[in-house]
Amino acid sequence: MERPAWAPRGIDISVPSVSRMYDYYLGGSHNFEVDREAARKAMEFMPGLPKIMQANRAFMRRAVRFAVGEGISQFLDVGSGIPTFGNVHEVAQSANPEAHVVYVDHDPVAVAHSEAVLKGNERTGVVAADLRKPQEILAGDEVERLIDLNRPVALLLVAILHFVEDADDPYEAVAELRDALAPGSLLVLTHASYEGIPLPPERAAGTVDVYKDIRNPLIMRSREEIARFFEGYDMVEPGLVPMPEWRPETAPEDEDPYAFSGFAGVGRTA
Repeated sequence: MERPAWAPRGIDISVPSVSRMYDYYLGGSHNFEVDREAARKAMEFMPGLPKIMQANRAFMRRAVRFAVGEGISQFLDVGSGIPTFGNVHEVAQSANPEAHVVYVDHDPVAVAHSEAVLKGNERTGVVAADLRKPQEILAGDEVERLIDLNRPVALLLVAILHFVEDADDPYEAVAELRDALAPGSLLVLTHASYEGIPLPPERAAGTVDVYKDIRNPLIMRSREEIARFFEGYDMVEPGLVPMPEWRPETAPEDEDPYAFSGFAGVGRTA
């Protein structure tokens, strides 16, 4: 397999990547046949996966615009993946050209591609770090350069927590990040769940098995379990809801049924 220029030398391009599979679902070009094969296998069980990812991105863009409207000009996007059209810095900086954005990911492909896309944008940076090690994120050079933790920050954990197993204590990691943020900061979160998927759970479980097979377990949590990530935050209306129902710009009833899979919400620190 020929290695394209954007793929870092140190990665094994024969192994599927969650970031590149996500890029494929969204119609991106930064993926390999091994990623497309795994994604197509997942879609055999859950054909609406691209619709779920599109709803996820649409929610993220609405939440970023909401944050800018609330006066927030700093964004920390953890588990950011490969930048695609309409990413956080594009949305935030089109609303406020002074906005600062730091992307964080532990996938070297996502980090390398982010650095290439963001070259020359002095208000945007990239950190190679893992959500499971919050202190590494907070100590990142670009976080220290671009994020003033004494002022409110929008922390984005979009489609990332369902890849963190309970054994790695995702609740503690989220709490550590929360405690580092100034009052008035926002948590922007989406999470996969069996609730809302227009399929029997045993069929949807086939997709979960595909992710387990590529050693990136997909943890489907209940609404109640997802709500626990917002401990210490006051929920912004309308609360923790299916993605199309969070401050929609178009009629939710016009959305594809798959778009209602999982939950999205925004919380504010007191």
